[in-house]
Amino acid sequence: MEQTLTAKVQIYPSPDEAELLLSSMKAYAAACDHVSRYIFASGDMDKVSVQKHTYAELRSRYALPSQMACNAVRTVLGAYRSNRKNGRNWIFCRYRSPQMTLSWNRDYSLTSDRFSVGTLKGRIRVAYAGKGMEPYFEKKVYRFGAAGVRYRHGKYYLHISVTRELEEYTGEEENVVGIDRGIRFLATAYDSKGKTRFYDGKEIKQKRAHYKALRKELQQVGTPSSRRRLRKIGQRENRWMRDVDHQVSKALSESYPEGTTFVLEDLKGVRSATERVRIKDRYVTVSWAYKDLEQKLIYKAARRQQRVIKVDPAYTSQRCPKCGHTEEGNRSKKLHLFCCRKCGYTSNDDRIAAMNLHRMGREKRVPDAVVAEQAL
Repeated sequence: MEQTLTAKVQIYPSPDEAELLLSSMKAYAAACDHVSRYIFASGDMDKVSVQKHTYAELRSRYALPSQMACNAVRTVLGAYRSNRKNGRNWIFCRYRSPQMTLSWNRDYSLTSDRFSVGTLKGRIRVAYAGKGMEPYFEKKVYRFGAAGVRYRHGKYYLHISVTRELEEYTGEEENVVGIDRGIRFLATAYDSKGKTRFYDGKEIKQKRAHYKALRKELQQVGTPSSRRRLRKIGQRENRWMRDVDHQVSKALSESYPEGTTFVLEDLKGVRSATERVRIKDRYVTVSWAYKDLEQKLIYKAARRQQRVIKVDPAYTSQRCPKCGHTEEGNRSKKLHLFCCRKCGYTSNDDRIAAMNLHRMGREKRVPDAVVAEQAL
């Protein structure tokens, strides 16, 4: 089994190198915009056809080297295919920010202290922050793939795709963990030993509310200094939230042994459902990072020979895990309490969802006859 990660490092070009690099990135972005206009107007999604209709223009008008011209076509096609896969409407993909996608050993290479990259006017070798990159140079373990150069707030960053082989766990899986994701608790985990773990989200919710209020205040002021402040904070909230997801996913993965199966709700389409909540709660529910936590848990679990499966989320917070009675009135969202109206079993509603996910995971993992025997 293969696992692909993205290593992100800052690069440090000299003033002359930065000027050359930025001009190449702007030309690449403009070329991608040209390809996007063709795809959007024609509906053409065939790589050979798109390259046939745009390659000459990319070479002459934008002065891209041959490999960069091919990369531009792949970059834009990838964006449109991703939109289609995620169920989005046919929307025009714009490329305004300076950027560049590179192919390993063709228009970029990497040593322990230098990043070599092709530009519109030849190849340059740039210093970069190599701390933490040492393990990726083990050729028997990792291999480099495509890379992207990004420009943010006057700084240059390199995003490198790194792939490694992972051994799949072949032993007997004994532990199943149901994980309910939410806002009051970032994650609630229930395992095969009946133990429950809660990862509190109260502090996270408060800090996100602070960022929201700060952005609103700065937008209302509307002065040049307030706009500079908005640019400065930039993606700070997103970076902080991604770090929180890293910590939670790492804690979950390291809390359980090899062979553990994590069971998550399949939240595809959750955005359309959360948009129906009250306006004052909409920002929190719509923008919560459910997907990011899922993705981080998937790759961290794979490293420890664990796996993640997803199940239908219907009624996981309304079904009694003891008697199976399902009713909307079993759950009080306001009190965050579950009380079965048939058998009287009472517990935290997030814990109930995690227990039901645990049950559904076991039913997916072992034969129904075994599950029935265990229930008896």
